[in-house]
Amino acid sequence: MALFDLVIPVSLFGVAALSSPGPNNVMITASGVNFGFMRTIPHMLGIAIGFAVMNLAVGFGLGRVFETYPQIHVGLKYISVAYLVFLAWKIARSGEIKSVGARPKPFTFMQAAAFQWVNPKAWAICIGAVATFTTVGGDLFAEVLLMSLIFLVLTFPSASTWTFFGTVIGRYLHTPQRLKIFNWTMAGLLLLSLFPTVL
Repeated sequence: MALFDLVIPVSLFGVAALSSPGPNNVMITASGVNFGFMRTIPHMLGIAIGFAVMNLAVGFGLGRVFETYPQIHVGLKYISVAYLVFLAWKIARSGEIKSVGARPKPFTFMQAAAFQWVNPKAWAICIGAVATFTTVGGDLFAEVLLMSLIFLVLTFPSASTWTFFGTVIGRYLHTPQRLKIFNWTMAGLLLLSLFPTVL
């Protein structure tokens, strides 16, 4: 298979995987509601670049480490679940905090990039993509690099769509009670996204 024969299948996989609901998309939708589009841009960029870097790491050997030492993968799963429960709580509370000193802030670029390493969906996408789209006897470096570039290009538009969706919803959440209901709903969806990992 020629290297560029991977572009269409990897792109289709990427659109489906990156656009579907998951921890990243739930969080940036909530960020769009609570902080607006412009303040969420560092979060979106962190997702795009952090995920591409993670895919490179998985493709260049981290996946094999998990195969050799599965207890590391199990430990990471527990850390991921605990951290996502904490984030769900922060999202649920983001409309309730009133004091200036404790006011919630959107994710920074580095926080969003680092979050990919505890995001179960990101791990599943990377491991699935590397296992599916690398070829026996092929140029592993080129294939993984191409895959990661495709994910980098696709992630920001997908994240932008979810964030914009959040800003549109935000126009109808101008009362504290509506915003509180929305934030608790998004926190619940984030927790629901953990079920495949827990089960």
